[in-house]
Amino acid sequence: MATAGVLGGVLALTALGGTSNAATGGNDAGNQQKSQARGDQTTAQDVSDARIKITPGQGAHGVGINGPVKVTVSNGKLTKVTMTAVATGAAIPGTLSADGTSWKPKGPLERATRYQVAAEAQDAQGRSATGNATITTVSPANDFIGHLSPEDGSTVGVGMPVTVNFDKAIADKAAVESEIQVSTSSGQQVVGHWFNDARLDFRPESYWTPGSTVTVKLTRHGVQKTVTFKIGRSQISTVDARTKQMTVVRDGKTIRTIPISSGSPEHPTYNGQMVISEKFGQTHMNGASVGLMKDGKPAYDIDDVPHAMRLTASGTFIHGNYWGADSVFGKANTSHGCVGLNDVKGGGDGRQPAAWFFDNSMVGDVVIVKNSGDKTRLAPDNGLSDWNMPWNEWVSGSASS
Repeated sequence: MATAGVLGGVLALTALGGTSNAATGGNDAGNQQKSQARGDQTTAQDVSDARIKITPGQGAHGVGINGPVKVTVSNGKLTKVTMTAVATGAAIPGTLSADGTSWKPKGPLERATRYQVAAEAQDAQGRSATGNATITTVSPANDFIGHLSPEDGSTVGVGMPVTVNFDKAIADKAAVESEIQVSTSSGQQVVGHWFNDARLDFRPESYWTPGSTVTVKLTRHGVQKTVTFKIGRSQISTVDARTKQMTVVRDGKTIRTIPISSGSPEHPTYNGQMVISEKFGQTHMNGASVGLMKDGKPAYDIDDVPHAMRLTASGTFIHGNYWGADSVFGKANTSHGCVGLNDVKGGGDGRQPAAWFFDNSMVGDVVIVKNSGDKTRLAPDNGLSDWNMPWNEWVSGSASS
């Protein structure tokens, strides 16, 4: 039944919408076309032959607690695998095979829990590869066929909406919405909005009040479940694609201005309000995954992009860039749509702007891009971009209004 059950407190990231803005890119500002070719060639030479596969894949939910999770590598050996519970940070112990080509967790996983898996490997030439996936385990019996974010007990930034993703289309939206009440200790009015038949988000008119507590009450057949999360400090970072600077404002005070390189004229970054939904110390970015090809090959293939934070479901990240010359940042927009910050290979230098921004950001923080040449409206359902919808339009999308 489309309306059956009671929601389990599990988080699942959306994979909706989006037309442009793919991950990574960028190189020398002097002669952009020649530098682009040189940068692509260098990147291609550095790409590891090792290929990591995480089963099940990114964004999977309803994952069984016994046996299905596995990490494997071809043309190389695994050097490090970590699996952590997102809400608590608890590490899950695992077993690496004798030949170093596979890893799996020891024992059963917890139900209704979101896990992040991060894997590193090397090929025969010692070149590194990375892989990441976020999965959610199956909910207990009698739960809604749906997944709620943020996690119970978590602390998030002021831009984090409450998101419910259902596994099946909801026919009676008003009935289901009436069973989900969202309130905040700040007293802000919170309203739900249906993006489609399977996604219902809640937010106030403006960002959540810093330091407030949000309560989600889920009721079905007399059974009630309560999920609470806290709103941390306010951090809103504004990327100006024209000046190529990002201003980081915390609790109303500018704490840092960082030179950036955003999307090139051919691949401009979305304008609009975006929300950090995931953080990865390193991740693999490949143009083929977002449809960006060049001469039959991925436009880019970088195994170890450092300090990467997802901004949209369609592939926009703000991340470290070690392959671009220092002269790029603050001077030229050269990426395939992401926002790049100066960094070093491996991301091990905490003095770099990318490392600082990563360490000082949390899921739910807002990143605003302005003055980009992109003419495409950022869809509010592309990731957690809800704030791009005017309030009157938001309210009209509630089934209870």
